[in-house]
Amino acid sequence: MSRIGNAPITIPEGVEISHADGFVTIKGKKGELSQEIDETISMNVEDNIITLSRSSNAPETRSKHGLYRALINNMIIGVSEGFKKELQVIGVGYRAVAKGQLLELALGFSHAVVLEIPSEIKVSAQTEKGKAPIVTLESHDKQLLGQVASKIRSLRKPEPYKGKGIRYMGEEVRRKAGKAASK
Repeated sequence: MSRIGNAPITIPEGVEISHADGFVTIKGKKGELSQEIDETISMNVEDNIITLSRSSNAPETRSKHGLYRALINNMIIGVSEGFKKELQVIGVGYRAVAKGQLLELALGFSHAVVLEIPSEIKVSAQTEKGKAPIVTLESHDKQLLGQVASKIRSLRKPEPYKGKGIRYMGEEVRRKAGKAASK
């Protein structure tokens, strides 16, 4: 029995849902998202509550039941409230500057790294004296937001000796002891 798949989804005020031909489209104040749904999963909308059911108990169908329920729930939260990810750029001389949809990062390479952020994501970078720069990403699409944040983090992952690199806000980096001092 899928605990996640069987949980009903409540549709908040101002969110419109339409489903036909295996596609679900959700519109809200933050934007519009659509998702293809497998034919083994059926969707029912009644009184602002969405319920999903599966056609069989095959392991593959059971896994898709919870997956599509989670995807639809994330889409509803995204178009009504939105998602936000923050990244810290930690290191001496490391900088982050946002210019429109371009993110320019100085990460200790011989050149600055310039990333073009998709138009669905709003990017901003703030720098305070004495603190690590913080890159903030906001979007209604959770999948795209996570993918872009992961791409930015992969440019300079946090290293375990000095802790330098790009990390998610609140991420713990396990530090290693360096070389032991010689006699």
